[in-house]
Amino acid sequence: MVALAVLIGGGSLWYTNRLVKVLAEGEKRQIELYAKGLQTITSSESGDNMTFLFQEIIGANRSIPVVLTDSEGTPISHKNIDIYHAFTEAQTEDFLKKKIVEMEIEHPRIEIKYMGVVINYIYYQNSWVLSQLKYYPYIQLSVVAIFILIAYLAFSSSRRAEQNRVWVGLAKETAHQLGTPLSSLMAWTEIIKSDPRLEGDTMGEELNKDVDRLATITARFSNIGSKPVLKEENLLELLTHMTDYLRRRISTKVNIQIDTDEPNTKAFINESLFGWVIENLIKNAVDAMEGEGMLRLHIQQQDKKIWLDISDSGKGMSRSEYRKIFKPGYTTKSRGWGLGLTLVKRIVEDYHGGKITVLNSVLGKGTTFRIELPV
Repeated sequence: MVALAVLIGGGSLWYTNRLVKVLAEGEKRQIELYAKGLQTITSSESGDNMTFLFQEIIGANRSIPVVLTDSEGTPISHKNIDIYHAFTEAQTEDFLKKKIVEMEIEHPRIEIKYMGVVINYIYYQNSWVLSQLKYYPYIQLSVVAIFILIAYLAFSSSRRAEQNRVWVGLAKETAHQLGTPLSSLMAWTEIIKSDPRLEGDTMGEELNKDVDRLATITARFSNIGSKPVLKEENLLELLTHMTDYLRRRISTKVNIQIDTDEPNTKAFINESLFGWVIENLIKNAVDAMEGEGMLRLHIQQQDKKIWLDISDSGKGMSRSEYRKIFKPGYTTKSRGWGLGLTLVKRIVEDYHGGKITVLNSVLGKGTTFRIELPV
């Protein structure tokens, strides 16, 4: 569409400019012809005849604005110029003098001589048709550009809608598929806990935690595509609970630290979906640090906003990657679908009315993500 628009616009611009040049030359020759006619027929002693002939010759011109003046530049007659009907003779003269200045900028004045002496000047400017034709290709290009923009936005919207339908369908099917083995696992954990031979063994308790975890994951997939229920939660308590679970399942060389300016900071969130956000960000940070380093979660509240900064001491990223990392399919890992941060962005912005950005990143030193939530 862009190539077609450039072709149409370029062709139109070239052809219109060609027509403008031809018409402009024609109008110029027409005015010069009038000037030569006046110069040939009139004499310096026939002022009345000059005005009469000017009106008769110029009468055939119904489009080119033109003004005839004497040798001092005082308007004698004019044609095709709109003048306010209530103007006095003095006001009309002043208006025509200003018009003459505009005309001289557009085209040089034409002299009418008698016996080598200038007795009159003719001033003119492009006709209305020529002026409109001059700007026509730019208007046409603007219309084509607007058309392309609307088509692009419609295409992008349709593509996003299709992507969303695929996401939702995949998420719902995943939740459905997880449901059956999850129910079976819950039953098995109850059997294990009731077995007297395993009394005092922590295996059942740990299995139960993983089953609960699977139930949470299933709930997350079920919530994708539907409007989640948001509840007021203490952010510090929620983060503490999430990180306690992950600490046992990531490298022991990763030191996770949580701090806050206000321990009672509360936000309206969906626990299972927001937990998914934190889990993805922590796992990405652990990968960036290659299983060893410092991970810091900092909560702060300012006016009507809550900021959660998640900083790691990993390899960092270049500024050009700041926006790319949230796009579907973009990943720096040898294995991965590049969907984690896309989901994070969707959950934070679409479901929680917040915003996630890369606050800063330094190659070789680490990255800080900022999640902004409304109070």
